[in-house]
Amino acid sequence: MAHTADDMFQIRFDENNQEFSIIGSMRPQRAEDLDGCARLFEQSLRSVTGTLYVNVKRLVRLNNIAFRVLADLMVSAVGSRADLRISVITSSVVGWSTRKFASLRDVNQNIAVEEYDSEFYPGQSFLEEGEFIPILRTQTKLTWRHERGILPRHGMKPGLLVADICCGIGDFAVLAFKEFAPARMVALDHSRSSLAYARRVAGDFGIQGIEYVYGDASEMLLEDNQFDFVTCRHSLQVFDRPELILKELFRICKPGGRVYITNEKNSHCLGEPRADTIQWTYNEVAALWAHFKMDIELGPKSRRYMLDAGFDDVRMESFMVTNLDGDPQDFADVIQSWEDVYAGRMAVERGDSPEFIERFRRGFQDHIFAALHPKGYAGWPIWVASGRKPA
Repeated sequence: MAHTADDMFQIRFDENNQEFSIIGSMRPQRAEDLDGCARLFEQSLRSVTGTLYVNVKRLVRLNNIAFRVLADLMVSAVGSRADLRISVITSSVVGWSTRKFASLRDVNQNIAVEEYDSEFYPGQSFLEEGEFIPILRTQTKLTWRHERGILPRHGMKPGLLVADICCGIGDFAVLAFKEFAPARMVALDHSRSSLAYARRVAGDFGIQGIEYVYGDASEMLLEDNQFDFVTCRHSLQVFDRPELILKELFRICKPGGRVYITNEKNSHCLGEPRADTIQWTYNEVAALWAHFKMDIELGPKSRRYMLDAGFDDVRMESFMVTNLDGDPQDFADVIQSWEDVYAGRMAVERGDSPEFIERFRRGFQDHIFAALHPKGYAGWPIWVASGRKPA
């Protein structure tokens, strides 16, 4: 995040969504006042493939000096890169922005303008399966800040043959593809709608090197000994027999290659203030998952599972996603999605009483309170493990 001297606007670049956002009121006296904005825009372009989304839906004021600077930056960017497209995301609530930025479409056909209220853009979900889906990209954005540095310690490097199993909506696969440039990448999931979403995101970002495959992770139609590096994130914990998934991950990995997994221990989520109610709720989350034969406590058990599956040189570490990793509201949004699913459909299906559900919800709301409190701290722990398939 960057701020102006008088803190009237904020600029951010979200690599996960390839989105450059401007928020607030941008009314400089001179073009030079926006040099910091220009530098961040140019830096952002270095990691963008396909489409850059310029989000101005929360830009409430813009003078002519600022518009000329932004227009020059965008026109220059698409003029110098034939592979680049820019989509300006506006809002009908700020009606002038659509009209003003629409003029750029006449300058270069690789600049598009879409109103947020009526058009799809990354970060908005259209998947048909479940209310938990919309938050998955935010979760990946929070964990990727850690994992991009962790992955090389577990053997990820450019030029490998990589498989991402249980890839979901595909955002991790896209980030890993861009960061590590694998020689080949296969992304597999059992949800057709998730794969459709993943293909669309990859297409928007100009990624053509990921092969999306429909399949069951416990019985994959992938041949033995294919991949140097296999990932399976936040997935073993949702299967009642995770050992079957690990058996398949072991099978498709080359001898000498590595399998990388991440899982959680939700009872270790924490927050201050209001720690006691937060702790109670996440202990109950673990019990709720166990009722449905899932193990949200699997994280620290990963080493045992990997050794039992036949891996050696098992490496293990953990990291804490917190409200200090970026925008605290992102962290709060993740917690809210947990409440909506766990204290909603899952608790009701288990037959929990209204009194229990009310107390259950209070812990999630207190966790959000801790995340957004100016002196608060909120955390969500993730365990990482990787193992080598013996040569």
